[in-house]
Amino acid sequence: MGRFLNFPFLICYDFFLTRQQVFKNDTRALEAARIKINEEFKSNKSETSPKKIEELIKIGSDVELLLRTSVIQGIHTDHNTLKLVPRKELLVENVPYCDAPTQKQ
Repeated sequence: MGRFLNFPFLICYDFFLTRQQVFKNDTRALEAARIKINEEFKSNKSETSPKKIEELIKIGSDVELLLRTSVIQGIHTDHNTLKLVPRKELLVENVPYCDAPTQKQ
């Protein structure tokens, strides 16, 4: 049971760091994410089953990874226009597309 005591704290800390990076300069999204993180951790605060705690830690890690690798901020610049603001971690080298089909032998 001792090894589980620090994991929820570390996952929560990771969530708050990720929240600050993903929703940078968006006070409404930052506040909504903070409230949701707090709600989820408080709702499972009294969990004592090591198996359930391990499952919750896995889900938390997966959600944190998904937020960090998949969410891009969009800023409304016009009535029907969004400006996307990807973080540096999300930018990857563009792989050239080959339009010529390969021949099967």
